[in-house]
Order: sequence, then C-alpha cells, then structure tokens
Amino acid sequence: MPDLRDCLTDLGFTDVQTVLRSGNAVFSADAEPDEAAIEAALASRTGLRTRCLVRTGPQLQAVIDGHPFRDIADNGSRMQAIFLEANPDPAVAAEHDPVALDPDRIRVGDHVVYQWCPDGISKAPNVIALLDRKWKLVGTARNWNTVTKLADLVAQRPTA
Repeated sequence: MPDLRDCLTDLGFTDVQTVLRSGNAVFSADAEPDEAAIEAALASRTGLRTRCLVRTGPQLQAVIDGHPFRDIADNGSRMQAIFLEANPDPAVAAEHDPVALDPDRIRVGDHVVYQWCPDGISKAPNVIALLDRKWKLVGTARNWNTVTKLADLVAQRPTA
C-alpha cells in the first residue's frame, strides 16, 4: 500500500489515502485520472501489472444509491459490488446474462454488477469469471463494507 500511495502522489494526485490492504485509494485530482497512466506507473514501480479502475465521488455514490438489495442485504461482508471497466455490449449481455447465475441475488447496473451472497462470497456464483470470459470486461469486486467506507472517506473531503 505504501507503493500505491507513493505512486499516486508522484502522478500529481493529492490527499492520497489508501484504504485497507486491498488496493483501494481515495485521492483528489485536478483532472480526470488516466487509468492507463496509473497502471503504467505501478508496473514501473513494482514490476507488477494490474488493472486499475477509477471512480469519482459521484460515480461511487450512484453505485450506492442504485443498490438493489438494500432491503435484504443485511451483512456488508456478504454483499458485493463488482465494478466494471465499461458497460457490456448489449447483445453479449443479453446472451450471457450474469443474473441467470442467481436470479434472486444478482443485478446489473451502470458499470457495476451487484451480488448478494447470503451464504458467503465463496459459495456464490463466480460472476467475475463470466464477465471476464463472456463479456471480455475487467471487473473488480469490493464487499459492501469497503464500498461504503470508500464513499464515507470521499464525503469527508473538502470540495473545491
């Protein structure tokens, strides 16, 4: 996490704060962050290639506001948001709909797939594998506790 924090600071982002030990960071930026530039800087610094997905405060809040399982998902560690690099091609999404894996517990939103896993994430259908294989999209999952912690940290930041 120090490498991530230092890398983001070196790229000119300010107020950089890493969250947990899961590759999450909150930071301020004067312009829209370039995900590819962050990926390249991390690869240069660490020797590891990893995909980076960036969400603005309003985009993160939209994910929270769109939570389709808020009435039943009573444990944030068993609820996850799978953030997507892009929305899928509609034809591909229709042919390979992740909701079909578990119709009562999976919903697709804008750049996100919501998954309620009442029996635990390890026992739930592997949505990320479907997104990778069939949708050809990068997705990264965060449990709901992490999503709301990130949103809280963003909300605490001063606005310009």
